[in-house]
Amino acid sequence: MQVGKYHILIDCGDGTQYQLLRHKVSIQKIDYILISHLHGDHYLGLMGLLFTMSLNQRSKYLHIFAPFGLKDIIEAQLNVANSTLNFEFEVHEINTFESQVLVEKDALMIRNFPLDHRIPCMGFRVDEVYSKRKLKKEKLPMNLSPDQLKALTKGEDIQDTSGQLIKNESLTYPLEKSKSYAYCSDTCYSEAILDAIQGVDLLYHEATFLQEHAERAAQTKHSTAHDAAKIATLAKANKLIIGHFSSRYKELGSFLIEAQEYFENCELAEEGKVYLLD
Repeated sequence: MQVGKYHILIDCGDGTQYQLLRHKVSIQKIDYILISHLHGDHYLGLMGLLFTMSLNQRSKYLHIFAPFGLKDIIEAQLNVANSTLNFEFEVHEINTFESQVLVEKDALMIRNFPLDHRIPCMGFRVDEVYSKRKLKKEKLPMNLSPDQLKALTKGEDIQDTSGQLIKNESLTYPLEKSKSYAYCSDTCYSEAILDAIQGVDLLYHEATFLQEHAERAAQTKHSTAHDAAKIATLAKANKLIIGHFSSRYKELGSFLIEAQEYFENCELAEEGKVYLLD
């Protein structure tokens, strides 16, 4: 996903780099990789991606956030292969049982929150929060001080050299609307996540099973389409995307029907589709 100038990859299953190349997404632009948990379908594509970045002469620093254990996995594979990566990176191992701010930079904020799965697992909330107004540079009076410019970006009015009040809106653009996205990876139904995802513009929530297999969902710590829709409703999300469907289902339309019965603004996750938050 892209937030302003930052590029974020959430989970990295086998074949991830192929899909990125297929859909013309530059792997060298990725700033942050977020790994929800250490089941293979969520991280086994990572080493291939890192090696390709290195072979393609990446120079950009990379931050990886993951549960405890991933750093050992990466180091073991590099050691066995007697290899190094030619770019700097850092693996931030996260306590998945606590919510915390992982990234706070410019207008970008990334937080994690605990999920209820068979192994330590976390979801992520990504917010694009604008707190500063952009200046209308062509309309700025001459000789404004740095303090006056700073006041304008904060939404404050200023005075010109004669002491006359200048309204902020005449020199700045309206504050951009904040946007939010929450990613709920593998998890059973849990209302404990509601505070973390409340009011998001776009919610991705796994829906591995249909409600007819709710017992199997509970056994494997996964969710049904009904569960995902109920969470979206309680969280007052604007839009819901469901995915992570079990391979037992050959037709996916039933997932959408089941979810939309409880939460109408819902779509199925589709490979290669771009979802925009305006």
